[in-house]
Amino acid sequence: MMANARFIDTARRVIRCEAEALSTLAEGLDDSLSDAVDLILNATGRIIISGIGKSGHIARKIAATLASTGTPAHFVHPAEASHGDLGMVTRGDVVLAISNSGEAPELANLLAYTQRFGIPLLAITSRPDSTLAQQADITLLMPRLDEACGTGVVPTTSTTMTLALGDALAVALMEHRAFSAENFRDFHPGGKLGAQLRRVGDLMHTGEAVPLAAEATPMSDALLTISQKGFGVVGVLDADAHLSGIVTDGDLRRNMAGLLDLTAGEVMTRAPRTIGPAALAEEAVNVMNESQITCLFVVDPEGSNKVAGILHIHDCLRAGIV
Repeated sequence: MMANARFIDTARRVIRCEAEALSTLAEGLDDSLSDAVDLILNATGRIIISGIGKSGHIARKIAATLASTGTPAHFVHPAEASHGDLGMVTRGDVVLAISNSGEAPELANLLAYTQRFGIPLLAITSRPDSTLAQQADITLLMPRLDEACGTGVVPTTSTTMTLALGDALAVALMEHRAFSAENFRDFHPGGKLGAQLRRVGDLMHTGEAVPLAAEATPMSDALLTISQKGFGVVGVLDADAHLSGIVTDGDLRRNMAGLLDLTAGEVMTRAPRTIGPAALAEEAVNVMNESQITCLFVVDPEGSNKVAGILHIHDCLRAGIV
């Protein structure tokens, strides 16, 4: 138990150290961040991000975040750049080089290339007098703080600050471009995030699959439609083909006496819950859970009661929306 407590104390110390570093970083931000955002916004090409070692891992994540939030970005490994990948960097691009010390020798050829071809160079480093900072057009300077490891040799505090600075850049660019959840969905259709941003129109059943009947339809025929379509319900249409009601299991039970002598319009529940195709599927799940139902008719546009499709809770579950 004492050993476990010691491990927890160490973990808390590391996290607090890094949290304090992030606060110091935030307080120290200056116009160089605005200048970097402006430079990226005015770029006609892509953002090329490079770094070696732990800085390289952080650079990859920053490139991925920028790319998924509307700023075209690529990671270029500095060693590979020296062996042909410099051809990936062209006029119109902006290079973001990351090195805590600012003296990573692997970056030398990339820095020389930016100088030779007049490609703007952004730097993230903690040393204003370093080679990287001196050659950069704009330097995002991080505070020189102790690493959380306690020995000063394991990149911990410095990499956390670098990652946060990259996120700050990405979100500032994203907000300036009014990058929306819909835009993010276009770039990120997979995974849990993509599932959460799926629209009802992406998942709904349409055409002949939708169980529909006119108000005058005998319940004997309506029951066949319920059975054949497999949703356990049938939507009931008025004379203008607008959704006027829905027949569910509950309606059937309430009208068991003489059911086959009735029409769909006589049995249906009026004004059922509906949703539009542009709504998030997650919203549809919430509606179904709140109403304790398993299906929603989709009307297009919402409010017109013109049926566009039907969505079942199982469609959402299969898509990873829970």
